[in-house]
Amino acid sequence: MKVFKKIAVSLVMALSMAAISSTAFAAEEKNKNAVVREAAEGTITKIEEAISLIDKNGDKAEIIKVIGDARQLQKEFRYELTERLRQKANDKLKVARESVESGDNQSAEETLKATLVTFKEMKTIYDAAHKS
Repeated sequence: MKVFKKIAVSLVMALSMAAISSTAFAAEEKNKNAVVREAAEGTITKIEEAISLIDKNGDKAEIIKVIGDARQLQKEFRYELTERLRQKANDKLKVARESVESGDNQSAEETLKATLVTFKEMKTIYDAAHKS
């Protein structure tokens, strides 16, 4: 009887895993180029928004949130030729956030402008390699 229970449990688990995995494979797959392009454009937009908020003496918490959004979006910007640039730009976003937190908006704005140039350069490199 114990052996029968073990076989039955194993069979039920195997069938349930097969049912779940087939559902996962049926999900629509996104175009990876579109995901990367959206991440690049979204990151650039968020950095520009953060610079604009600093220029307008915006709320500190809102500026930090926008920088955080940019850091999340940039994670999807994966392209081998720009990976090191992306890592350096992410470090600059951290520095900008820390500057805002410490009240040094001028330093944060300068860092964000440098980061914006880096991301625009990365997007140019990506777009040149992925003309559609």
